[in-house]
Amino acid sequence: MPFLHIDGARLYWKRDGRDEAPALVLLNSIGTDMDLWDAVLPDLRARFAILRLDARGHGASTGEPGDLSLARLADDAVVVADAAGLARFSLAGVSLGGMIGMELALRAPARLDKLALVCTSATMDPAAWSDRVNKVRSEGMASIADLAVCRFLSDAAEPGLRESVRRQLVAMDAEGYAAAGAAIRDMDLADRIAGIAVPTLVVTGTRDTSTPFDGHGEHLLGHIPGARHVSLEAAHLAPLEAPEALAHALTAFLES
Repeated sequence: MPFLHIDGARLYWKRDGRDEAPALVLLNSIGTDMDLWDAVLPDLRARFAILRLDARGHGASTGEPGDLSLARLADDAVVVADAAGLARFSLAGVSLGGMIGMELALRAPARLDKLALVCTSATMDPAAWSDRVNKVRSEGMASIADLAVCRFLSDAAEPGLRESVRRQLVAMDAEGYAAAGAAIRDMDLADRIAGIAVPTLVVTGTRDTSTPFDGHGEHLLGHIPGARHVSLEAAHLAPLEAPEALAHALTAFLES
């Protein structure tokens, strides 16, 4: 399996799709790993050279204890892209993955062709995330698993899917979740995203209670120059609830 060792972390990454096609990096949300994209991949493999990676402390990736920053996570994505031989690429990120994508677009705009922000935001409640980070560190992942599932998925999701997501949350490394939660808590994107210069698609979910259009998607559209918008019938984890619709939206945007 492809691992990259950097600054005390072991980053797991995987290539899919057509090597000669335009490159697309897929980033997952907090509390999930690259498997979040599995249902979307069949529609993307034929068109793109796909790179997925697990964020530090998620999936098969590990990291040192302590808070993470979006800058560190964005640098990780660039280093892995280098290891995979991708000089330029488009990026689609869900939730935390979208936040990392915005940071990367600001830090390394020459690397990006296009940016797709899926069910994400440039501004979250720092106090709420501080409470969640502290709770996970003191009480473990089980203490927030039920709340997270309710935010991740809607009532329309199949019970088996909800249970699978909950099992993954309970099993993941609490410090890895807390470290990434600190990056969300401390992000400073809200006043900076006007500097994003790459073509950007904002994807919102009609059933998303974590980063709904009101106050979140609308902020991205109002501040990122020229950003486009697509609304899907999905909750926060759109790749799980609306994989075909998301794949269609991404393909239409990336190939336009």
